[in-house]
Amino acid sequence: MIDWSAIDTVLLDMDGTLLDLHFDNYFWQIHVPSQYAQQHGLSLAQSHDLLTPRFAAQQGSLNWYCLDYWTQDLGLDIVQLKKDIQHLIAIRADALAFLEALAASNKQVWLVTNAHPEALALKLSSTLISHYFDHIVSSHQFGKPKEHLTFWHDLQAYAHFDPKRTLFIDDSESVLKTAASFGIQQVFSIHQPDSQTTQQRHSAFKMIEHFKDILPIAN
Repeated sequence: MIDWSAIDTVLLDMDGTLLDLHFDNYFWQIHVPSQYAQQHGLSLAQSHDLLTPRFAAQQGSLNWYCLDYWTQDLGLDIVQLKKDIQHLIAIRADALAFLEALAASNKQVWLVTNAHPEALALKLSSTLISHYFDHIVSSHQFGKPKEHLTFWHDLQAYAHFDPKRTLFIDDSESVLKTAASFGIQQVFSIHQPDSQTTQQRHSAFKMIEHFKDILPIAN
């Protein structure tokens, strides 16, 4: 599936790629609406009705990923709410084996995420995977999300990678399309980002079902 001899740099997303997206889906679809309903004396259905359009309006923007924005907008301590359910943070099946295989190769491995720095720190402390990466980048460093083409220009200026010899794996279709438009040669999606969701996914890109199917050979 992947010609590893043609790859120098591996860029990996975090949520839904290396980590199970169940934590994030549960947080935004259940935990936050429940807490918002409790704070405002609403039913859960009323809370969903109020929050759904507010969430939708920010998707694809940096605000969508910004814990500071949602803390101010919703009047909830978003960081603390994440900590309350951090036991749900989990590494995807066989992702560790993939990271270990990458560590044994001669590839540059970058974690490139839209996660807010505080969410990133929480997840790295929970999973203990930070040592697998040569560099870790949050899109908040550049003030724009991975969905924006200018993010990729800024990342290349920062990381000095060759798009033609780069592999990028992400679960977001819009992010993948932007990365491909930028010129990243090998772009892959994830078959099942949330282990608790069996909904059929479709992608314009090749999809990875198991990391064991694409393990690099150490050289």
